[in-house]
Amino acid sequence: MRVIAVVNQKGGCGKTTTAINLAGCLSADGARVLVVDLDPQAHATLGLGVDPDQLDANLYEILAEPNPRRALREICLEIDAGLQLAPSGVVLSALEQKLGAEPVDQRTNRLSRALEEVQDDFDYALIDCPPTVGLLTFNALRAATEAIVPLETSSFAIHGVQKLLETIALLGERVGHDLDVRVLPTLYDGRTRYGRETLAQIRETFGDLCFDSVIRHNVKLREAAARGRPIQRITRRANGTIDYAALAVEVALRGTELAPSPADSPQEDPAKPDIPYREVVLRFRDEGANEVRIAGDFNGWVPDKGVFSIVEAEGEARVWTKILQLAPGGYQYRYVVDGEWREDPDNPETTRSAVGGRNSVLQVR
Repeated sequence: MRVIAVVNQKGGCGKTTTAINLAGCLSADGARVLVVDLDPQAHATLGLGVDPDQLDANLYEILAEPNPRRALREICLEIDAGLQLAPSGVVLSALEQKLGAEPVDQRTNRLSRALEEVQDDFDYALIDCPPTVGLLTFNALRAATEAIVPLETSSFAIHGVQKLLETIALLGERVGHDLDVRVLPTLYDGRTRYGRETLAQIRETFGDLCFDSVIRHNVKLREAAARGRPIQRITRRANGTIDYAALAVEVALRGTELAPSPADSPQEDPAKPDIPYREVVLRFRDEGANEVRIAGDFNGWVPDKGVFSIVEAEGEARVWTKILQLAPGGYQYRYVVDGEWREDPDNPETTRSAVGGRNSVLQVR
């Protein structure tokens, strides 16, 4: 089971939205997902259609005692096929005071011990952390092997995330526990120059720590939360669905050993010496884009992996040229334009994507 903490000490950056909707998309792809609501405000619990005031038990019963009377799986609620919730409640805010006298190692490993009990029950556990760096968040970071840091596309938010990354690094030094941390740009408005420039600044600041996916500002995400459902369960056409489906693909591929692709090794297959690789040239023209990359099944859906890129000016527009070395066959791909996954506007041949939207189809002869 992969345990992923969704963490940021800043409120309103999309932590709960990310936990709920990433879980929805992962479960829709066939994964078994547990959402762990570690925030006393219980927004993830409410966002999955559960009233915390109507529950007999929540995570407090699991974390408050060294030998709880209930196992974690006993309080989990089934939300949908492949999707379960470990609910929260306001009583969780009293946990820090209750455990204050215990040694640090004991009071920060409660969640880790609880999740060990359900290790074989789920493929993913997504922990929605509170907007503070306290006992609950430290429990989440100690239990997790990965962390997603939602980052609102604003300059002030960048500074706060840099401080959070320092805290996570300090935790690693203290408990000998390293985390694979990645930053997720959220609340992005690509229609504004400020939004595009801030996204570029985020990518420059955090480099490879950034997800390629970007979560656009989308009112449908709020509507889905109000209805107590992941957005994927309500509509497959909204930007929020498309963005979180793309994030789910990235998360699923993270840490997976990808087989070398033709783009990585543009050499002839020894088993097929008479079939040479072809040089394929694709061009994307746009007047407002700052960054354009390409991803497909030819490079494991990792944008621009094994791709040679050229950027040129053409009047007021910019033209991105992508050069690939591919064996004859059919390939699916999309462009990633300032974090938004798009079809190739110059290629009418498309097919439905397994995670929503459509992929462009390339035939190499």
